[in-house]
Amino acid sequence: MLGNIEKHIAENLPFLKDTKLLIAISGGLDSVVLANLFHKLDFSIAFAHCNFQLRGEESEEDEVFVKAFAKKLNVEIYTKKFNTETYANAQKKSIQMAARSLRYEWFQTIAKANVYDYILTAHHTDDALETFLINLSRGTGIDGLTGIPERNGNIVRPLLPFTRSEIKQHAETNNLLWREDSSNASTKYLRNKIRHDIMPLLRELHPTFTENFQLTQEHLRESKIIINKSIKKLRKKVVEKVADGSYKIEIKKLQKHANSKAYVYELFRKYGFTEWNDIVSLLAGQSGKQLFSTTYRLIKDRDHLLLQNRNNTKKNGEVIQINDSEASIQTPIRLHIEEVTHVTDREKNVLYVDKELLKFPLIVRKWQNGDYFYPVGMKGKKKLSKYFKDEKYSLLDKENQWLLCSEENIIWIIGKRSDNRYKLTQQTNTIIKFTLQ
Repeated sequence: MLGNIEKHIAENLPFLKDTKLLIAISGGLDSVVLANLFHKLDFSIAFAHCNFQLRGEESEEDEVFVKAFAKKLNVEIYTKKFNTETYANAQKKSIQMAARSLRYEWFQTIAKANVYDYILTAHHTDDALETFLINLSRGTGIDGLTGIPERNGNIVRPLLPFTRSEIKQHAETNNLLWREDSSNASTKYLRNKIRHDIMPLLRELHPTFTENFQLTQEHLRESKIIINKSIKKLRKKVVEKVADGSYKIEIKKLQKHANSKAYVYELFRKYGFTEWNDIVSLLAGQSGKQLFSTTYRLIKDRDHLLLQNRNNTKKNGEVIQINDSEASIQTPIRLHIEEVTHVTDREKNVLYVDKELLKFPLIVRKWQNGDYFYPVGMKGKKKLSKYFKDEKYSLLDKENQWLLCSEENIIWIIGKRSDNRYKLTQQTNTIIKFTLQ
C-alpha cells in the first residue's frame, strides 16, 4: 500500500505541491521513511530534530545519525537540545506531554522564522489506533475517538493511512537504515503497553482489526461533521456575543433541546470545559457560581451563562491616574478631557463637571466593596452594589465597569451615572468635559 503514497499525496494532499516543507525527523523508522519519500518526490524540504536528552548516549547518537542522513541527502537540518525533565517538572507535565509541547513550539518557531508552509510528522495508522485506545480507556467524547487528524493547521501527517508494518516493508525494500529507540520496548508507558500487549492480541482475535478500525474512524469523522453542523445551528440560537468580547448563553433555550447534556458538552468543550456534570449543575446553580478552564471562565448569572476569556479579565486593583495637564487616556478606556466654556450636549458618554471641585490627579479604577455615590436626580447616597443590582448588572458587567474618581469620591460611573456633588452650578467658573470614546 505504501507504494501508493505518491497517489495519496496527489489526491488528498494537493496543497503540498510547490510549498516549503519542514519534516520532523527523530531518526526512527517512520520519520526516515517520510523524509526519504519527500526527498525522492523532489519537494522543497528541510529537517528538524529534537534531542530531548532523555536516553543519555542514545539521544546523542540519534542526533549524529540524522545529521549524517541530512548531509547524505543534501538537506538543511535544524537541531536543538532540550532540558525536557526540568521543563516537565516546572510545568507539572508528564515527560511525554512536555516533549510534545517543546517539539511543536520549536517547529512552529522555525517555520515562522524561515517561511516553511507546512510541518510534516510521521504519524501512521498504528499511532492513531494507540491514541484511540488510550482516549477510550480514559473516557472521551467523539473528538477523542476520531483520532489524529491528517491535517491540523500547518501540521500535516502524510503517512497516517499506512500501518507500521507497511512502512517497515517499504524501508527494507529500499535498504533504508534507521535508529531504534530502546524506550519503545518498555511497557511502563501506557502507549507502549497497548502497542506490545493489547494490539497484537486484538489482531490475533480479529485479523482485519486494523482495517475495521480505520473504517470506524471514518464513520466517526462523518458523524462529527453532522454534530458540528448541529452545534453551529444551536450556537446561533442560544449564544450572543456581548460588547466586551464575552458570550451570553440563554439557559432556557439550551434546556429546551432533547439531550441537552450532550449539547452542553459540545458547546463548551472547545473552551476547555470537559466535565459534563459540572456544567449541567451550573445551569441550575446559584447566580454568581463559576467554573474555570485553563483559558476561560463560565459564570451563572440569573437566566444566562456568561463565558469570558480569562486573559480579558481586568484586575480590580488596576488604577490609572489623570493629571491636570492631560487631554486624554487611551487605556484601559479611551477618555477625552477638555476645558469648555458651555454645555453643548447631554449624552451618556459625556460628563460636564465643575473643575474647582476636582482634586487632581483623578483616578480611573474598578469598583470596590463599600463604594457609594450620590446619584444625580436622587437625594442622599447609594451603595454601588445596590445600583448594580437595580440596573441588573451581571457579574461581568460589574467587573468591566470603570469609575472616574476624585480622591475617594466617585465622580462618574463612566458611561452610566454621575455624582451629584460635582454637577455644574451657577457658581461654576471652569467646566471640564469628559467624553467616553
